[in-house]
Amino acid sequence: MRIDQLLPVLGGHDAIAAHVLQVRTALRAAGFESDIYADVVDARHAGVRPWLDGPGRISPDRVVLYHASTHAPLAPWLVQRGRRGERIVVDYHNVTPSAYFRRWLPDAAEEMDAARAELAALAPVTGLALADSGFNEAELVELGFRATATAPLLVDLAAYHQPPDEPTLARLRRQRERGGAAWLFVGRIAPNKCQHDLLAAFAVYRRLMDPAARLTLVGGATAPAYLAAIERMVDELDLEPAVEIASGVGHAELLAHFATADAFVCLSEHEGFCVPLLEAMELGLPIVAHPAAAVPETVGDAAVLVADKDPLTVATAVAELLADEPRRLALVEAGRRRARRFELATTSAELLGHLTAHLAAV
Repeated sequence: MRIDQLLPVLGGHDAIAAHVLQVRTALRAAGFESDIYADVVDARHAGVRPWLDGPGRISPDRVVLYHASTHAPLAPWLVQRGRRGERIVVDYHNVTPSAYFRRWLPDAAEEMDAARAELAALAPVTGLALADSGFNEAELVELGFRATATAPLLVDLAAYHQPPDEPTLARLRRQRERGGAAWLFVGRIAPNKCQHDLLAAFAVYRRLMDPAARLTLVGGATAPAYLAAIERMVDELDLEPAVEIASGVGHAELLAHFATADAFVCLSEHEGFCVPLLEAMELGLPIVAHPAAAVPETVGDAAVLVADKDPLTVATAVAELLADEPRRLALVEAGRRRARRFELATTSAELLGHLTAHLAAV
């Protein structure tokens, strides 16, 4: 039996790419033949083939595992294959609602609408649809997928216990020596991530509670106009010396940022899973988060959840957490316990269990 993976883009260091590679490892270890086909492939991934190079003949011994997250020319092709008898499983990683991007990047908003329409078109020809979270699974049910299940992203948590980048670590430690709490958020600079809300809360925190505090936003920009607005906001709030926007950050540099932060603060409004929350829990960083979309599912009891994004409310939540050492330590421990739920052996077994049960039933 073959289970080949198909996806629009296999990037360099993003969560979906890491998941796809781990899925291939798990499938092969379980005895399946498995290859990866993608429309666009980062040069660092050897052995991944263009999607049209896939076997032309539809075979009863092959399943196509399609990773849905963005608009893709190959999606209509896959629908046609499904109508002709190709056995299809969808792994859904969420499509951001277009409303978040319509103001900032209209072309991207149109692609998001197209991606959701493509996903709906796959429902009638899909045998099983997997989702990273119950939040994502609910979307699949709403779109008409008949058989669904939740299977979290496969994340190798051991990779987060490698040595951090020494120059970055030394620079950030020098900053810590000057005092002040360090806020951290990791995620694309994008409207749904709501870095503007984070800046507003941080500005209140600096003015009323900790004038030496610092905020680091790690992530590349999805919408240049939104990034420009964030940069203007930093300037207008007189935060320029205290806010760092770090793009193009490698894995070792990211570890340095986690190692020197005091709190991970997430005010995002739309997350299908949010791997950086898992990273923070694994690395012992307490979390203050807005309980939107899949965030409550991911963190469980391991975060301070702030439903009201009023800047003073958020700033107070962070200040109270950092001032209460027993509470902070308890939250760190809860995070590490919660991270155990997403250990690679556990999530790989869940994914394989759903797939084998589906194959046995058809």
